[in-house]
Amino acid sequence: MSQKTNIPKGTRDFGPQEMAKRNYIFDTIKEVYALYGFQQIETPAMETLQTLMGKYGEEGDKLLFKVLNSGDFLSKVSDEELQERNSLHLASKLCEKGLRYDLTVPFARYVVMHHDELQFPFKRYQIQPVWRADRPQKGRYREFYQCDADVVGSDSLMNEVELMQIVDTVFTKFGIRVQIKINNRKILSGIAEIIGEDDKIVDITVAIDKLDKIGLENVNAELHEKGISDAAIEKLQPFITLAGTNEEKLQVVAETLASSEIGQKGAEEIKYILQTLKTIGLNNEIEFDLTLARGLNYYTGAIFEVKALDTPMGSITGGGRYDNLTGIFGMPGLSGVGISFGADRIYDVLNTLNLYPQETVSSTKVLFINFGEEEATYCMQVMVKCRQAGIRTEIYPDAAKMKKQMSYANAKQIPFVALVGENEMRENRITLKNMKTGEQQQLTAEELYDKLKS
Repeated sequence: MSQKTNIPKGTRDFGPQEMAKRNYIFDTIKEVYALYGFQQIETPAMETLQTLMGKYGEEGDKLLFKVLNSGDFLSKVSDEELQERNSLHLASKLCEKGLRYDLTVPFARYVVMHHDELQFPFKRYQIQPVWRADRPQKGRYREFYQCDADVVGSDSLMNEVELMQIVDTVFTKFGIRVQIKINNRKILSGIAEIIGEDDKIVDITVAIDKLDKIGLENVNAELHEKGISDAAIEKLQPFITLAGTNEEKLQVVAETLASSEIGQKGAEEIKYILQTLKTIGLNNEIEFDLTLARGLNYYTGAIFEVKALDTPMGSITGGGRYDNLTGIFGMPGLSGVGISFGADRIYDVLNTLNLYPQETVSSTKVLFINFGEEEATYCMQVMVKCRQAGIRTEIYPDAAKMKKQMSYANAKQIPFVALVGENEMRENRITLKNMKTGEQQQLTAEELYDKLKS
C-alpha cells in the first residue's frame, strides 16, 4: 500500500497557471517599486533567534517557527531540564535559529551589517516568503510571500506620501478597489496619556486593533482584563467611535489632545500626509482611522493598512514608520518607514474577482501541430523567428493524432494553433487557427509574425 502524501497545513502547491498569476502580481509590484527608485535585496530564510525574538511582541514571538540545532541537539540539555518540560526554556537550548516572521526585522539587521556599503536614504524592496506558526484559515497561511518596500535614513514625511502613492498605483493596476486606512502611533500614545494609562499603550493598541473582528464590547472587556481602569475605558470610547470626514476627525483629535505634545505631533504628521495626498490625488479612498493600531511594537509614527472593498478579506497591505528598529541592533537614530503587500491575499482577491488579464494565464501564444518529421523540421525554422520576435511558441513533440494535439492546446488555453502540412510547405504558407473563434487563415511566415505580435 502506497504511503499517502501531503503538505503541512497552511502551505500550498502552485501549478503553472497559478504561478503565472503569482508572477503577474510580483512583476506588477516590482515594476511600481522601480518607478519610485527602490532597489531589490534578499536575506536568508533563517535568522538567528537573537535577531528575531522580542521584535514582534509576546504574541509574535509565539508564532515564530524555530529550527532545531543541527547534530546532537540534545547534548546541552540535562535530564532534569527535559523532565521539567518547560517548552520555552527547552527551545532556548535546542534552537539557535528561526524562520523569518517578516521581512522588516531582517532588513533592519541587513542595514546595520552593511551600513558602510549603503547610500542613504536607502530605498529597498524585497519579495520573499515568510513563516508564521498561526492557525490556518481563509486568507491566513503559515507560509506566505511579502512584498516589502522601505526607506531608511530619512525622517521626511514625503516618504509616507510616496508609499501611499505606490499602494494606490499597484491596486489601480490590479483593478482592485481598496480603502487605505492611516493612523499614527503618536496619536495613540497621546490618547493613552490623556486617559491616564500611558504605561498601557501596548495593551490599548492590541485591543482596539481588534475592533473590526471582535466588536466594541469585547474590546472593552479585553481592556478591562488588562487592568485598564473603568474611568480610562470610558474616556477612550469617543476616540474608538469617532466618525466623520478626515478633516473633522483631525480637528476633534487636535482639540482633545491639546495638552499632549506627542499626540499633537502625531496629528500634525497625519494632517500633512492627508493634505499632500489630497493635492496630488489618489484613485482610491484614504481614511484616517483611530482604531487602526497594528499590533507590532516597532511602529512609532504613521501606520497604514489596506483592505479590498469588493470581497471579504483581511488586510492585504500594511506598514508604517519605525524610528528605533535599527537601534536594537546597535545603530540608534536611523529612521525608517515601509509597506508590505500580502501577495497571497492579493492572489486570492484577484481570483475571487476574476481580475487577471488573459495573457497572464496563457503562457504559450501559438502551438505548431506535429504532422511528422519533415513537417516538424519545417515548423522549427519558423518557430526560431517567432521566438526571436518574442512570441511564446511551442511544437507538440510527437506526431500524435490531431485530436490529441488540439486537446493539449485547449487544456493549456493556447489561443492559436499553426498547421503546416504538405500543401502549406509546397506553397510556403502556414495555416493559423484561432482557437476561440475557429477562424483559419493561410499566412506567409512574415504575416504570421505580424499577426501574432498584434
